[in-house]
Amino acid sequence: MTVLAKLESSRRSAPQSAFDRLHGLVADDLREVNRIILERMNSPVALIPQLAGHIIASGGKRLRPMLTLGAAKLCAYHGRRHVDLAACVEFIHTATLLHDDVVDDSDLRRGSATANSLWGNQPSVLVGDFLFSRSFQLMVADGSLKVLDILASAAARIAEGEVLQLVTSNDTETSESAYLEVVTSKTAALFAAACRIGAVVAERPSAEEDALETYGLNLGIAFQLVDDVLDYSAGQNKLGKTVGDDFREGKITLPVVLSYRRGNEEERRFWRRTLEEGIRRDGDLAHAMRLMGNHGALVDTVERARHYGAVARDALGLFPDGVYKTLLREIVDFCIERLH
Repeated sequence: MTVLAKLESSRRSAPQSAFDRLHGLVADDLREVNRIILERMNSPVALIPQLAGHIIASGGKRLRPMLTLGAAKLCAYHGRRHVDLAACVEFIHTATLLHDDVVDDSDLRRGSATANSLWGNQPSVLVGDFLFSRSFQLMVADGSLKVLDILASAAARIAEGEVLQLVTSNDTETSESAYLEVVTSKTAALFAAACRIGAVVAERPSAEEDALETYGLNLGIAFQLVDDVLDYSAGQNKLGKTVGDDFREGKITLPVVLSYRRGNEEERRFWRRTLEEGIRRDGDLAHAMRLMGNHGALVDTVERARHYGAVARDALGLFPDGVYKTLLREIVDFCIERLH
């Protein structure tokens, strides 16, 4: 039993170790990214740096900019454009978080009060717009129309994903394909763009650009699927938000889609009452989690995440072996093994 426990502990610590090792390799560049972020979010309007600083400092791992830095290093890039563009990626991500929290009426993010709960919805939306503007300034300063096209297209697709999620929200008839379109647009598109620009700045062939985009896209899908599972299974200290937020907000995520399809009519009435009609009672969240367990919805969502993770890892096969290729592959495990 002791040996098995040690093996399990070692296996579960490996993904975090991969993240830490990649973080260590790009640490100098990441410090410069953080400096640019602090510099660019400055404004004579005091509320802007105050509110922006709150969400930027609220504990995010900087995963997306790290992917830009790591992808550029994978492509043997030796300049500094990737640093400015990594900051640009983080601004886009942070702006979407501010807008997301307003749309979802969220009170907590990564264990801290959301900006909208502290300052209100209007300042949060406007500061999100400010951060989007800063991201476009960084794109223009880079001077590459190709980079501008990639990141601007990603920003547009994220907005489309937000609207699509709004359309499908509370709709228990949402199909798995429609849900995956939301995830691909809202989450995975920025992962894909963050990785692709690493090859662009290194002036690598289009095949390598495509490979990194495929890696990022599938990593992003896997990342979001795991988030969906965590909402119904993790402690608040791990998730960074209240467990069951998706349920309370009526979000149709993959565990819900699978549970609804596999349930009997009584169970479907439960989902329609709680998610479509918004009528929730004490014990409903626990019952929802039991239904997901009974129908294997959480397990199967994780298996789908593992599938997309495998596609992401395979996409890196085009690149020569090396430390960055190894760590980018292992980052896939880090994203999935957040469940442990």
